[in-house]
Amino acid sequence: MQIKNKQRIAIMVVIGIAVILGVLILKTEKPSDLASEHADHAGHTETSMETAADERPKHGEAGHNHEKDHLPLVTDAHEQQHSSQAKELVKGPHGGKLFTQDGYGVEVTIFEQNVAPEFRVYTYQDGRPLDPDASSIHIQLERLGSEPQTFNFSKENDYLRGNAVVVEPHSFEVNITAKHKNKTYQFNYDQVEARVKITDKQLKLNSIEVLTAGPAKIKTTLHLQGEVKLNADKRVYIVPRVGGVVESVAANAGDKVHKGQVLASISSQSIADIRSELLAAQKRVELARSTYKREKQLWEEKISAEQDYLQAQNDLQSAEINTARIKQKLGSLGAGVSSKGLAKYEIRSPIDGVVTSKNISQGKVVSEFENIFEVADLSSVWVEMNIYAKDINTVKVGQQVTIKATAFDAKALGTIAYMGAFVGAESRTAMARVVLNNSSRTWLPGLPVNIDLISDEVEVPLAVSIEGIQTLRDWTVVFGRYGEFFEARPILLGRRDESHAEVLQGFNAGDKYAAGNSFLIKADIGKAGATHDH
Repeated sequence: MQIKNKQRIAIMVVIGIAVILGVLILKTEKPSDLASEHADHAGHTETSMETAADERPKHGEAGHNHEKDHLPLVTDAHEQQHSSQAKELVKGPHGGKLFTQDGYGVEVTIFEQNVAPEFRVYTYQDGRPLDPDASSIHIQLERLGSEPQTFNFSKENDYLRGNAVVVEPHSFEVNITAKHKNKTYQFNYDQVEARVKITDKQLKLNSIEVLTAGPAKIKTTLHLQGEVKLNADKRVYIVPRVGGVVESVAANAGDKVHKGQVLASISSQSIADIRSELLAAQKRVELARSTYKREKQLWEEKISAEQDYLQAQNDLQSAEINTARIKQKLGSLGAGVSSKGLAKYEIRSPIDGVVTSKNISQGKVVSEFENIFEVADLSSVWVEMNIYAKDINTVKVGQQVTIKATAFDAKALGTIAYMGAFVGAESRTAMARVVLNNSSRTWLPGLPVNIDLISDEVEVPLAVSIEGIQTLRDWTVVFGRYGEFFEARPILLGRRDESHAEVLQGFNAGDKYAAGNSFLIKADIGKAGATHDH
């Protein structure tokens, strides 16, 4: 009995050991499967991250990334996806994209060396070049915001050449239809560049303004160069009316002076002679007046003859006339009777202004023909500009101009006051002048300036805001808005003013584009680093 019990215990122990081993085996295999499954999931996630950028959690959902709504903007996921696809495309012998089916091959290239970009297609059979005439090729391009464009091909050398220019940017869906030996082949691929995806929320957060292209009034502006000059009507040259020796100088160049202010003093023998003559004439007047009074009294008392009275009256009048003549002579010389000496001659400023030139110093001998001071009233200045012959009929007296300093930030409005009557023989230009108020002393003579003259205002059928115009590569572009995408559109510009520019080519009326803060889109496209893939 005891033997049977021992056998049962042994059997149960064996069974228990077997169960334990089985559990251990299951546990070691299950983690292996999970690890493999996790690895597969991770691999799937890694390969699909780029194509799922727009599937991230929305606002309010778990795992929302708030940084996504702010610049740097999220690069277009579609572009990333197709960039990876483009890398997977097989390159042909000519560096183009090679497509093959049932032994038939088509290589598509965009050629732009010394020519406008054009499609060139090479065909193959079993890897060997085919005669281009043996195939009929058509390519259809589909761009954002545009109608599909179809290219037909004709033989040229060893390839088929497209019949139209492939305009920039080279961002489109390409559908290829090829016919060879009564069999039709279809190929397609996507190519994306100069494109970025921005949501409405991102637009708002980054203050990117979106406008619609359309008609606008553009002011035709003539850009001229000029120079600030002294107002010759308010500039005086001061010369001494008599020669002499400079005793003192009371003003220097750059000093502000007032009308009547003494600028210098001269000791002049000529003035001394005239003043001496005046003193003698004044004494003669006093004597003649005394004689006249006496003779008049004697004549009235019947003591002397009337003839003596009349002679005394005549002598007094002659003396007074001579005195007045000498005073007038001193006045014409700018001198009067001086209490500080007969020879002292004071030179005074005839106007309020600034001393712009000084050619006098103490002890110097000056003549009556020498220019010793120049005083100018700088409350107004002249701005003179040269008008080329082709623009003479555009410029008229009375037209308003905007004057801008080239050396610092200053701007003023003025009106053309004078237009030259002839064209210079050497310069072939005419001179126009603006009288500019300068009460603030901003416009210094000699300052170079730029002048904008609005000659006309015209309405153009298509224009965009100046803020929306950017440079990308060697293009002038606006960034067109297509759904949630912005894509560069190279444009050709015409007339422009400070707010709008006329679009001659590359954009359509009614198309939306980025205006204010459009440089943020340019920066984001630059960060994306989209290649110019051909």
